[in-house]
Parts: sequence; C-alpha cells; structure tokens
Amino acid sequence: MPDPGSRDRYPGYDVLAKRNTPSWNARTREVIDQRLALPREPRFFTEAEYATVIAVADRIVPQPGDRPPIPVAALVDHRLFIDQGDGYRHAGMPRARDAWRQGLRALDAEAQQAHGRDFRCLHAAEQDALLRHMQDGTLQHLAWGGMPPQLFFRQHLGHDIALAYYAHPIAWNEIGWGGPASPRGYVRTGYDRRDPWEAAEVKDGDAAAARRKNVHVG
Repeated sequence: MPDPGSRDRYPGYDVLAKRNTPSWNARTREVIDQRLALPREPRFFTEAEYATVIAVADRIVPQPGDRPPIPVAALVDHRLFIDQGDGYRHAGMPRARDAWRQGLRALDAEAQQAHGRDFRCLHAAEQDALLRHMQDGTLQHLAWGGMPPQLFFRQHLGHDIALAYYAHPIAWNEIGWGGPASPRGYVRTGYDRRDPWEAAEVKDGDAAAARRKNVHVG
C-alpha cells in the first residue's frame, strides 16, 4: 500500500506543471491527457464487477481524503477494455480478461460462503481477511474453476491495481517522479543528485527548502 508519509516528502511538487515545459513533448502530453480523461463508468466490467474492483482497490491502495482520489478501478477497466496485456502469462492462468471475470466471481462466492454477502458489502476486516487468504492461496471455492487464487492475486488483482495506482500523476507527486523522461531526460544520474527539473525531497526536516525548489520544477 502507499506510504502515508510519502505525500509529505515532496511538498509543493506538481508533476503536471511540467506539461508545457521542455520536460514533456507532444506525445507525452497526449498520453497523460488521455489518462487523466478516462471515463469513470465501466466499459469492460459490469456495474457489479466494477463495484467489487473499487472495494478491492480501497483495501490494497487506500487513499487519503484530502486530495482527489486516483481512479484505480477506471484505470484497470481501461486496460482490460483495450485488451492491453503484458505480452506473457503463466501457463496455469487464463487470459487477463477471463482471469479477472472468473476471479471476481470467485471472490464474491468466497464472500457469500463465509459471510453471506458479496465482497463489496463486507466490513473492511472481512475484506482484508479474504484478500490475505487469496494471497496465500488458501481459498478453495469451486468457483475458482482450477485457477489458482494465489496466482490471480499476484499476477492480476494485486499487480494490476498497484500498476494502475502508480500510473497516475497524483501518485507521481507522492513519490517525486517526473513522468516519462521525454524528451529532456536526466543528466545528474549519480547517487543522491537531482536535476533542477526533478522534485526535491525533504531533507533534515526542512520542508520549506524543498517547497521552494519544487515550485520552480518544470
């Protein structure tokens, strides 16, 4: 899950301030604009599946309430809608689209068997317990249909949700990343060195110094 303290490491930093600077070219701007404009309604998932993905994402990458949320479920939905894969898959796993549908059905079946409610309707502690059991491979409902729960968690549920979270500029602000290094790239690549267009991290507790640098990052 994201480090709650990471949002304070790069005070005043906004990666989108790079949009009209030499840091990003037209293609970079186009890709990021498309990502920011993704529809919030599902195009691949059903409404019920989408609600389950939202509930799962809330447990895997909980988000603070003092900033706009990253639309994790929408990013996962988009990846599946355009059928964007990794170019490989484990021999014991179906294709990503099929794995997600089967995995979400199985997760609800496990929730119904254990608690009499779908996953999205469970209390947070109950959801966490089911996700831990999926992660360690101890779920055994027939709805899995031979697909290993542990592999589904590792290769799709946990993987795709974390990937979606850190694909968004809001998360880049938290980790001080500058987005795609095109066309400017990076020059000062030595340990603990930064280019003027990179985010400045708080050092020795001096947040004001980092903020002064970050307002000029572009």
